[in-house]
Amino acid sequence: MARRESGMSNDVTMSSIVKSEWIKFRTVRSSIMGVAVTFILTIGIGVLVTSLIRAHWATTSSIDKLTFDPVSTSLFGIVFAQFAVGVLGVLFISSEYSSGAIRTTLAAVPHRVELILGKFIVLIVSILVISEIACFAAFFIGQSIFSGVVPTASLSNGGVLRAVALAGVYLTLLSAVGFTLGLLFRHSAAAISTLASLILIVPIILVALPQSWRNDADRFLPSELGHAMTSLTAVSHDFGAWGALAVLAIYVAVLLAVSTTLFQRRDA
Repeated sequence: MARRESGMSNDVTMSSIVKSEWIKFRTVRSSIMGVAVTFILTIGIGVLVTSLIRAHWATTSSIDKLTFDPVSTSLFGIVFAQFAVGVLGVLFISSEYSSGAIRTTLAAVPHRVELILGKFIVLIVSILVISEIACFAAFFIGQSIFSGVVPTASLSNGGVLRAVALAGVYLTLLSAVGFTLGLLFRHSAAAISTLASLILIVPIILVALPQSWRNDADRFLPSELGHAMTSLTAVSHDFGAWGALAVLAIYVAVLLAVSTTLFQRRDA
């Protein structure tokens, strides 16, 4: 039979690729552990932070009370969960190189762009659902802990629904960054080290810069973009929530284009 216009044969369709990658995602131990850790960090750290704030609310200064953000505090766990989803994204592709399974995968799906697209779809959809559930759970649990003692927020309040929803989107895009780095380096340690450097080391290095330079550079960092996306009030030198989302999405698009291009040109 003739090949389809997409270049894939009748027995290798995008649907079959996505189904195959979904089976891998939900059965591989690293994915299962990554999902579990994401839930534990997002919700568990959120519960810990909100519980501590409630316990010490009576001794909190008046200034801190006036500037208190019940949304970002209940979502504080994403500061740690971003590493979990980033590593999960890295391992979703790099583990196939470390085990040699990438050769088998390419034998079954020789069309490399379609293969990466299928993997990317599975990762993005899976992490988006997982992250949104975790972030909304952390928010609701946090507000219930605050109730009666600490000021709370409702999803009907201005910007709250956006902040909570974009927290899940931020974690999803971080997993996509991890995936593209894993595809780019083809080595788990190198990709994870690069991801950790972007989130942790680069902000520390920027502290040495003059304040005006630091402000201009800070706003482009993934962690600062995430902060802008999940905060009710924007810092003066940061992007707005939707601008930060656009910048982070551009990062993912560029990294995906570069890593996929190299993937097409390299040997397995």
